[in-house]
Amino acid sequence: MPPVPGTYSEIKQRLHSDVFGRFPRGVWVIAGTQLFASAGFSICLPFFALYLHEERGLLMTLVGSLYLISGICSSTTQMIGGVLADRFGRRRLILGSSVIRLFIYSGLSVLVATSAPVWAIIITYVSGQAVGMAMRPAIAAMITDLSPPDRLTETYGVLRVGQNVGWAAGPALGGYLITFMPYSWLFAIAAFSSVFTFVFIFFFLSESFHATGERVPLSSMFNVTRDHLFLVFTGLCLLVFVTMGQMGSTLSVFTVTCIGFSTAQYGLLLTANGIMVVLFQYPVARWAGKMPITRGLALGSLLYALGYLSLGGVHSFNWAIAAMVIITAGEIVFTPLTLSVVARLSPPDYRGRYMGFFGLSQSMSMSLAPLVGGVLLDTFPQDPWFVWGTIATVALIATLGILWWGNNPRLSTSSNENAQL
Repeated sequence: MPPVPGTYSEIKQRLHSDVFGRFPRGVWVIAGTQLFASAGFSICLPFFALYLHEERGLLMTLVGSLYLISGICSSTTQMIGGVLADRFGRRRLILGSSVIRLFIYSGLSVLVATSAPVWAIIITYVSGQAVGMAMRPAIAAMITDLSPPDRLTETYGVLRVGQNVGWAAGPALGGYLITFMPYSWLFAIAAFSSVFTFVFIFFFLSESFHATGERVPLSSMFNVTRDHLFLVFTGLCLLVFVTMGQMGSTLSVFTVTCIGFSTAQYGLLLTANGIMVVLFQYPVARWAGKMPITRGLALGSLLYALGYLSLGGVHSFNWAIAAMVIITAGEIVFTPLTLSVVARLSPPDYRGRYMGFFGLSQSMSMSLAPLVGGVLLDTFPQDPWFVWGTIATVALIATLGILWWGNNPRLSTSSNENAQL
């Protein structure tokens, strides 16, 4: 008997066919594991710069330098992870990284609880970030393996929804818990999330890529640089990600130390970002997947510039929320399109390496961002318009560069994701 129109059965059937039925089960499994992984990450690490600055007395310039060192290490492991994903498959790498992160988060919990030397905490933190980044190319490559070719942007939208459900819950919970709980306990919660991620992947996720058995040398990670269109795209994305990366460190110190917000309010800003991504990422990804790639990327980058520029005038929490809305709008347009471009430019047997090299722009810029922001905050503590105006200018330069990049004849101007590159 067919479902009655408008009934619960019809709504359920439409939801399954329009959303859940559009992607293989593995896509949903990866999105679910990323939910718990990002929740564990965002419960503790967004407050790490604040911990080093306020409790351990490090200057923001030094904190930014440490993030840069972490980015260099993470960039290296991410490229190596891309090679390993093409050599041994995706699933093995994701499982191994989850186990190692369990031990690293547990170690950070003990080190922070015992007020261990700062250098020991930093080395452990850098190691954790490097291991986490090593599995990113495998996750991105697996999503590309499983995704229908005409729904790449949509599929990455689904992945980001999973990540941002965790990102929405993590900072709010962390900001609340840190008001009465030692910071070290937040790392223990992150360690538990790694256990869940491992178990979920082990039992419910199958391998999506079976290597041919041919030797894949580590040096092959640099072969992707011969693709000049991809190389320029990676560089332009680096500029955008430098702007994006201010959310995790510079924004925390600016809102708490300079403006006077509480840590819970800063956590709510990140939660607002996560909630908006959860609510709007998938429909926006479907819409963005039907528009010319260059136009979508430029729009996202421009929104980033406008959002971060507006932070210069923050004088209340409502203003900060409004700025976060603009920043998030840029994020949900720009981010899934970038991974879609990389997926479409990469040959199937090189997907891990393309994703790994593209991760170079993400990890390097996300670590360069705190250094840039830290120097600006230390040098111009009373001039927020100059601090955020400088950061916004970086995104504006990237916007102009993307419009120029889009003129390359190799790129199709068609709005259809099936278009050949």
